Amino acid sequence: MRPWQVLIPTLCLLALGQACEDATTTESTTKDWWETAQFYQIYPRSFMDSDGDGIGDLNGITSKLDYLKDLGVTAAWLSPIFKSPMVDFGYDISDFFDIQPEYGTMEDFRALIKKAKELDLKIILDFVPNHSSDENEWFKKSVKREKGYEDYYVWHDGKINADTGKREPPSNWLQAFRGSAWEWVEERQQYYLHQFAVQQADLNYRNPDVVEQMKRVLRYWLHEGVAGFRCDAVPVLFEVEVDENGQYPDEAVSGLTDDKDNRNYLKNELIENRPETIDMAYQWRTVMDDHQRIYGGDTRVLLIETYAPPAYTMQFYGNRSVEGAHLPFNFNLITVPASDGVSASSIKKAVDNWLLLMPAGRTPNWVIGNHDQRRAASRYGAGNTDAMNMLVMILPGASVTYQGEELGMTDGWISWDDTQDPAACNSDKDSYEQFTRDPSRTPFHWTSGTNAGFSTGPKTWLPLAEDYETQNVEVETAATRSHLKIYKSLVALRKSSKTLQNGSTKYAVLNENAFVVKRSLSGSPSIVFVANLGSKGITVDLDQFDQTLPTHLTLKIRSISSTKAEGSLFETKGLSLAAGEALVMSTD
Repeated sequence: MRPWQVLIPTLCLLALGQACEDATTTESTTKDWWETAQFYQIYPRSFMDSDGDGIGDLNGITSKLDYLKDLGVTAAWLSPIFKSPMVDFGYDISDFFDIQPEYGTMEDFRALIKKAKELDLKIILDFVPNHSSDENEWFKKSVKREKGYEDYYVWHDGKINADTGKREPPSNWLQAFRGSAWEWVEERQQYYLHQFAVQQADLNYRNPDVVEQMKRVLRYWLHEGVAGFRCDAVPVLFEVEVDENGQYPDEAVSGLTDDKDNRNYLKNELIENRPETIDMAYQWRTVMDDHQRIYGGDTRVLLIETYAPPAYTMQFYGNRSVEGAHLPFNFNLITVPASDGVSASSIKKAVDNWLLLMPAGRTPNWVIGNHDQRRAASRYGAGNTDAMNMLVMILPGASVTYQGEELGMTDGWISWDDTQDPAACNSDKDSYEQFTRDPSRTPFHWTSGTNAGFSTGPKTWLPLAEDYETQNVEVETAATRSHLKIYKSLVALRKSSKTLQNGSTKYAVLNENAFVVKRSLSGSPSIVFVANLGSKGITVDLDQFDQTLPTHLTLKIRSISSTKAEGSLFETKGLSLAAGEALVMSTD
């Protein structure tokens, strides 16, 4: 047993699926704002277009902040809005201190911050620390070896092939968007490292000047009023150092694929998940805490993107001697293997792999979608939309919603001719669909009208998803029952329930297809979530899951497929659940 596996006390109670219980209650704990927050991710390019050019922008976001307030959102996280050539749609930054013109101006950004504060909404920015655009002035100066910028990026002479006598890249490392992670620059006569697109040059974090420069970026936007940062692609921040001969070692072959241009062809142990990266996150946390200490106000949060093994991810939380990220993002529910599908057992495994490994005293979080993955309703099945939104709201800690999940938006289909994502464009017409991230980035659905109310222009930057006429804010607001209304009820319950804010957690698999969660707190009503994720109706005995439950529970919220009456009592023994039916009940 690994050391961190004993930090949260658990008790396995049932042979059927094993019920796991967090035996620690926190009823006397006062939670900081981010610990029970509803974070909402906005992909600016696709949220709302204010000027008719078919591209979402800051003024569009500002015009829709009332919608977020009505949803009950605590904080909105914006994917990159900084000046960029848009090779990777903002993740290739040419100026970390300015706004991309097609998104607006600094004045527009300040107006956004002002309106958000008036509504008591927090704005979080996407911090992209690993690399810059090759059009960034830092990179141009580094190419010329200008003083102070010589080693701003990861440069290397490469090596000479003993057989051909030709110069080759320093190592066999591969980039995320297919092909070599090294690019030759004739002017400098060296290769630079790029773990993503060739236009995204990796910054050299072994250079103290780079470390300080990126902290300066954080401080700059903190002074502009942001509430924190979501840090992109953090596990690739550092790579192994050169050996005694000044060379970078090759990665071993993974055996996962025969495609030699695919990053997964190699193990990537030398260029990901390095120990130095953990310390850098701790340093960023200090920047957050220092700003609050000096200027006051609420906690400024640090959210970390970590597609990494649990043993590595959990270190970002910090330890007894140092504070780390407030929330390393939990992608366990996103990365369930496609072969497994969504099932009670796969969900339990995902929850286990966070709650049972998380260091004591830290806050969990739950993510079911983002701009890099298929939309949740497409991945889990549209019939499970409400069940998955219920799950992330009922489990302890913070929830993260990607725009459109509250509506049950599904992926759009993007043709090869309309494809924008570099991950797809670097492939070909026959294979692009296995690499593209465009389907989850299609414009947000506001209405059933022209361009789904997203833009007044003749064309949107990506085509709309086909279901925009039925899955949109206008239709779902007017409907008697809808995914949107269920989502809002969940947020309202979460904000009003002391049990959901501070209670202990118990969960289990029942009847193979049913997943159940109980949240309990002394002196407050218990909350029970149960969902049938199977394709057939089932009957479950909740008293087998927890013998302390009363004979009847009050139905608080039901999935759109359920015909049960909210406010009615239902027996805990012999509870029938239709296929795809999900319920939130209470002992109240």
